[in-house]
Amino acid sequence: MRTKRQPADAQGEEMTALRGPEKKINWYPGHMARAQRLLAEQLSRVDLAVELCDARVPQASRNPALQRLLSGKRRLLVLGKADLAEESETRAWLRHYRAAGEDCLSFDSVRGRAKDVVSRAQEACREEIERMAAKGVRKTVRILVVGIPNVGKSTFVNRIKGTSIAKTGDRPGVTRSNQWVRITPWLELLDTPGLLWPDLADQQAARRLCWTGTISDQVTDTEELAIALLEELMRLCPDRAAERFHIKDREAKGLMLLHEACRGRGWILSGGELDESRGAAVILDEYRAGRLGRLTLERAPQTAKEDA
Repeated sequence: MRTKRQPADAQGEEMTALRGPEKKINWYPGHMARAQRLLAEQLSRVDLAVELCDARVPQASRNPALQRLLSGKRRLLVLGKADLAEESETRAWLRHYRAAGEDCLSFDSVRGRAKDVVSRAQEACREEIERMAAKGVRKTVRILVVGIPNVGKSTFVNRIKGTSIAKTGDRPGVTRSNQWVRITPWLELLDTPGLLWPDLADQQAARRLCWTGTISDQVTDTEELAIALLEELMRLCPDRAAERFHIKDREAKGLMLLHEACRGRGWILSGGELDESRGAAVILDEYRAGRLGRLTLERAPQTAKEDA
């Protein structure tokens, strides 16, 4: 297996991508391990853990290490970025998780109403609030906001607060430390860094995380990712994908499919050479920005759809 190493980032953390014949994807910068230890130290101070996942890839975007860490806490699962996912699929995923006993809701990062989340969080903590009220104490509810990188945690916190207090960005790893945010005198949120897990054993799930921008593009082969994404788009929504990228040969696969998009969209260098690098970058960016419309990459279990 060949190991490709990128330069250390500003914090002196080396990010490593392992790729070889099996094209293994892995990303676990040092700040994540430290952040997980700090998060564990804060757990005793919080009343509820709000876990955000990406509605386009709900299962792939849930960190199994967080599941274990939060096993003894009240939890609320939020399917974020629901405005980028198909409504019917999001409803099916919510039915699936509720059937498994999880308290969950979806959240539109553009039009989502903060009061809906606050009401659900307070309802989850109602028993403790009433117990403290019986003692003459008005309890301050403290909520932990967790999830993988670039899933929308800081945007979510800002929507709840009503101002841009938490740092946001369109790349993973913007938040590097825990940050307490006071919403009201009786409600506080703890915004935390995005946390992955050390070994991304499910490589199809890892690829989906790359497509949605969870894993840094610096440690992946963007052309390979764009080709795989194009193939997936041609499977899920061939008409939309072919129209967006001006693909004429719908039977094309692999590199030939990327070439179709390059020719169709005019990503051509001087001399007539196809600009594969630019094409790959634009394909990934346009999917992440929702330019192909609402699209869920990870389909809900069939039983959840049958119950609709």
